[in-house]
Amino acid sequence: MSFVRDLIDKVFYGKHGEAMRYMFFGFLNVIVTWVSYALLVLVGIDINISNAASWVIGVAFAFVVNKLYVFNSRNMETKTVGKEAASFTIGRIITGLVAIIGFPILYNLGLNQHLLGVDGFVAKITVSVLEIVLNYFFSKYLVFNHGDKE
Repeated sequence: MSFVRDLIDKVFYGKHGEAMRYMFFGFLNVIVTWVSYALLVLVGIDINISNAASWVIGVAFAFVVNKLYVFNSRNMETKTVGKEAASFTIGRIITGLVAIIGFPILYNLGLNQHLLGVDGFVAKITVSVLEIVLNYFFSKYLVFNHGDKE
């Protein structure tokens, strides 16, 4: 058991721990978003409303885990949390727009190849990577950068 605990400590709290936690919770966020979408659709909610609601749920989940576990922002004053939540949401809207606008640009610039039988999947993957990197930098340097970390 000590080996497992040491491995977890090394991976999540070692030299690249923050990035590893970001990727781990990002993966969980995808699951939360997909499951919430599926559950909403299965209970009879329109797919477009379910999609929007699952995005909101995903952003809320991502905010909480990024604040507490990835970037260790422990200030729970209402003003601070409100400012962080607003900044985080604005950042996610911006990167969402980057994905929406960037995809057709990349597709038309030649990243329109099929991957796994899906048209334009190379452009989708490329814009997703850009979106993830931008989300990380927005969170690290603009949202949770207060110098109040423990």
